[in-house]
Amino acid sequence: MSRAERPDIDEYFLKIALVVAERSTCLRHHVGAVSVRDKHILTTGYNGAAAGLKDCLELGCLRDELGIESGTRHEICRAIHAEQNVIIQAALHGVSLVGATIYCTHSPCILCAKMLVNARIARFVTCGMYSEESFRDMFEEAGIEFALLPAPPVVIGLLP
Repeated sequence: MSRAERPDIDEYFLKIALVVAERSTCLRHHVGAVSVRDKHILTTGYNGAAAGLKDCLELGCLRDELGIESGTRHEICRAIHAEQNVIIQAALHGVSLVGATIYCTHSPCILCAKMLVNARIARFVTCGMYSEESFRDMFEEAGIEFALLPAPPVVIGLLP
């Protein structure tokens, strides 16, 4: 990328979500999310065990051990989803997500979609689809804009 090829705002925040995903402790999916309003980051989240508890990197994946298919039986998992962590971080720090855009590496599961509807976000932008698409009707009914964009290049332009 040359200096003249500046990423647009959606690509910029999707790239940040990809970096956030690097903190994931899930063995199946590394998911990162960033909440944004007025081009300012509000909170970030990635999927992993609750703070201070052992995670899948240490204990192994319970879902794999039990042969549970992706997109099902969400309750049998040590991880809190990235979108859930975005909401939790907002609550912990007294930040409203009303009208925010969520940039996430994957589309939401139905549980996260319900939470995002109640958080009153305005827009959800992703570059990857999760194994279920049941969120679409809910987002449409709630008036949440959904955008599936191409994965942004992860190459960082170097200054000459």
